[in-house]
Amino acid sequence: MSVPLSQIVRVGAYVVKQHLIGNKRYPLVLMLEPLFRCNLACAGCGKIDYPAEILNMRISVEDALAAADECGAPVVSIAGGEPLLHKEMPQIVEGLIKRKKFVYLCTNALLMEKKLDQYRPSPFFTWSVHLDGDREDHDHAVCQEGVYDKAVAAIRLAREKGFRVNINTTLFAGAEPERVARFFDDVMAMGVNAITVSPGYAYERAPDQQHFLNRRKTKDLFRDIFRRGDRGKRWRFSQSSLFLDFLAGNQTYKCTPWGNPCRNVFGWQRPCYLLGEGYVKSFRELMEETDWDSYGTGNYEKCADCMVHCGYEATAVMDSVRNPLKAMRIAMRGVKVEGEMAPEIAMDKQRPAEYVFSRHVEETMAKLSHRKPQASAAE
Repeated sequence: MSVPLSQIVRVGAYVVKQHLIGNKRYPLVLMLEPLFRCNLACAGCGKIDYPAEILNMRISVEDALAAADECGAPVVSIAGGEPLLHKEMPQIVEGLIKRKKFVYLCTNALLMEKKLDQYRPSPFFTWSVHLDGDREDHDHAVCQEGVYDKAVAAIRLAREKGFRVNINTTLFAGAEPERVARFFDDVMAMGVNAITVSPGYAYERAPDQQHFLNRRKTKDLFRDIFRRGDRGKRWRFSQSSLFLDFLAGNQTYKCTPWGNPCRNVFGWQRPCYLLGEGYVKSFRELMEETDWDSYGTGNYEKCADCMVHCGYEATAVMDSVRNPLKAMRIAMRGVKVEGEMAPEIAMDKQRPAEYVFSRHVEETMAKLSHRKPQASAAE
């Protein structure tokens, strides 16, 4: 099974409870970024171009667990940066599992074999290994040779030791449907439990701005991929059938940015995991003081081409709860790959992009420089 039954039951019960109590905005997945530093420098990444002082910042075990408690989401996805560079990551994972959170530890796998014995297999724990295609495609995407082979070796070792292992695949312009389909066949043959797939988001700070997909190209690409895999049924995905159907252009969804709130070294990121346009100290502030209607496709220029799972999976899950027969029908028959696509969201009223990243960096650097003299005086 692509998603553990216990997770399906717990998350489903959580969503139903939120609906019964009339809560319109609630989180499904906490995106926890305990650090930004990474041991790779991928051209499509917008997370690693901070000054060294910020890259050296870490979220403590206590703050990580407090964020999970405060947020209350049943699932925690630990991203970065590279989480395995965090020396206290085993304690963070252990603490989350004790809280009965379903933990997905995202990694490029360069350190995975070395760190594997610091973790224990659990129905609440899944390794999420970043693989963007076959050997040639992945090593090109991460701008370093040999990474694919190391990741595959780590995946096989983790499976031998009884761990659940998913792969996390991001697709960019130029992806070849036939090649992606063969890659999905290969990872199924490796014994991975499931695939998480998404089009890349156009981070404004990413070095490579030429290979991000627009919405129409995303839909065409996924239709072409699913067509080669029995409408997607040949592969196991960790995502809802309605989200996969959305990727293929068959659902008109608006994003649910509060569904996957992000807590990183700056605080709670506003409005979502992909856009850092302000930070607050508490989850309550994030939920109650964010102008949610000013973001999302059709509302904001930066969101125009986004179809990423952290924005739309929550929408699809909520739709699945409201329309279980529709979700079941797609799961059984597969994604529609022919015919007219669902209507697109109008873009004529979206507000222009604001570029505020440098302000947040400057404010954080000022705080850090202010602390240094105090620390020296204390020493």
